[in-house]
Amino acid sequence: MILQALVRLYDRRASEGDMPPYGFSEEGISFAILLDREGCPKGTQSLQDTSGKRARPSRRLVPAQPGQRAVNVRPNFLWDNTGYALGVRRDRESGDMVRVRRGEHEAFKQFHADLLAEQDDEGLCAVRRFLERWEPDEYEERLPDSDEMLGANVTFMLVGTEGLVADREAARSVWARHLSRNQGKPGPCLITGSHVNPVARLHPPIRGVAGAPSTGALLVSFNEPAFESHGRAQGGNAPVSELAAFKYGTALNALLARGSRRRISIGNTTVVFWAEAGSRQEAEAAEDACFLLTEPPPGDDDEAVHVRKVLKKAARGYLRIHEVRPECEEDTRFYVLGLEPNRARLAVRFWYETTIGDLARRVGEHWSDMRLEPEPWRTPPAAWLLLLETAVQRKRENISPSLVAPLTRAIFIGSQYPQSLLSSVLARLRADGNLTGVRAAMLKACIRRPERMSQPGKEDDLVSLDTTSGNVPYLLGRLFAVFVYAEDSLMRTTPEKRRSATISDRWFGSASSAPRRAFPSLMRGFRHNISKLDKDSKRRNSGRRADRAAGEIADALPSPGDLPSFMAPEDQARFFVGYYHQERALYTRTSAGETGKEESE
Repeated sequence: MILQALVRLYDRRASEGDMPPYGFSEEGISFAILLDREGCPKGTQSLQDTSGKRARPSRRLVPAQPGQRAVNVRPNFLWDNTGYALGVRRDRESGDMVRVRRGEHEAFKQFHADLLAEQDDEGLCAVRRFLERWEPDEYEERLPDSDEMLGANVTFMLVGTEGLVADREAARSVWARHLSRNQGKPGPCLITGSHVNPVARLHPPIRGVAGAPSTGALLVSFNEPAFESHGRAQGGNAPVSELAAFKYGTALNALLARGSRRRISIGNTTVVFWAEAGSRQEAEAAEDACFLLTEPPPGDDDEAVHVRKVLKKAARGYLRIHEVRPECEEDTRFYVLGLEPNRARLAVRFWYETTIGDLARRVGEHWSDMRLEPEPWRTPPAAWLLLLETAVQRKRENISPSLVAPLTRAIFIGSQYPQSLLSSVLARLRADGNLTGVRAAMLKACIRRPERMSQPGKEDDLVSLDTTSGNVPYLLGRLFAVFVYAEDSLMRTTPEKRRSATISDRWFGSASSAPRRAFPSLMRGFRHNISKLDKDSKRRNSGRRADRAAGEIADALPSPGDLPSFMAPEDQARFFVGYYHQERALYTRTSAGETGKEESE
């Protein structure tokens, strides 16, 4: 299904002139070697794209690479890096020019000698003559001021003509004949069902997946005897025609290209998505809508403001795709593919087929489940930002791979959030004691979603502070927040006596998991802090506010001996949501125009 959808994407885009023809690809080329008609080098010309902050290789349509060459020597036709094309490269350690020693340049020369032996096109003849005479030791003499070119991809241009030699009709004809001569026997294709095209022995490398080799990794490969069956080697184990393999590889590489708005990163997973619609405009509108819903822009431009408004509406209920992109059709088919590197291969982490309308509804449900007041964000965070809250030191490389696919599945198809998400957030809270608004929202969502799914129509009572709630874990979280507030107010009166370990540092984990053991000691410490605050005229109001809040909460709680001896993860989540609500309420502007924080400063 994945490869079939990619082939259909190629066919649609190719009919609009947006995909290279069979046997060609868009590659990054930095320089062209200028040749006269006798094949003598006359200098170089930069082909780099200088529109950004740094010069980058420009994308040029050239004959496609023959396959991966991490170990094998496989030259390209009419372009390559300087190691293949000129026999020299830059040493990685010293930065100096060195000659290649693995036979790449000899293979490049022989490859072109075979293909161009009988050609009379002046551009192709110039390249053939150049390679016949070229010696790598003459690089600095015959191509002066070309130090920047070392190691880059280069091609050829004929002096006095427009375009590359690779653009000439004769060059494309030579390449087409070469491809036809090197095709295997026709066979069945599992993608198209056709029996007329040769079966691909090797599949195209896929480039652009985070963490995969820069030269690309294979989505389909059989490179060990254990993967083969019935005597079939390599691509014969799952026959796909060379044409279909080229199509799916070209389409997927286009989705993964630098700057693509059809690609996002979620943890270590690279996600691509595309739409299948009656017109290109409808497809692009759906794809843009998905990008905006999954990667909300943080800036202040008009698009960012619009998306923030839409997602705020989404967080309060049903979201229609027309609110994101008016030109979208609800029933537009939509595909989402998640890929991760696995050595020289790619692993499919997830694959979803849906409609853009259903996707918008699922995203709306996700933000609704995560809705929390006061809002902990200006724009709801992307999925990868949520995953950062579960990682040690909030580093992307520490995100658990086992969380990515289940969380993405929960967002895109509306299933339950993974239990490991709740466990991971609780583990980070016990480790660092830092209850951010995003973490509180994630815990709230893990409670709310199963409740909403099992009891449709039930009101969401965890959005903001609920002073009428009788839920014991929620009340305990609120009470713990009051204890922390009282200690913080007291420490501000005597900063020189500020403790190295606060209540949060010492009790955050045990208060949320074993309240029967923790809260009697916490209450004694709270009474001690209140008595000290009552003696300080500047902080007396803070103490009274804390004492009043603690009294109201304690009246709704059972006696200390009846408190839970242990709380399950879902109850711990409610504890922290209650803590978040009460903490924000204590530092929120009161009717008198004061705040607890301002008063204590």
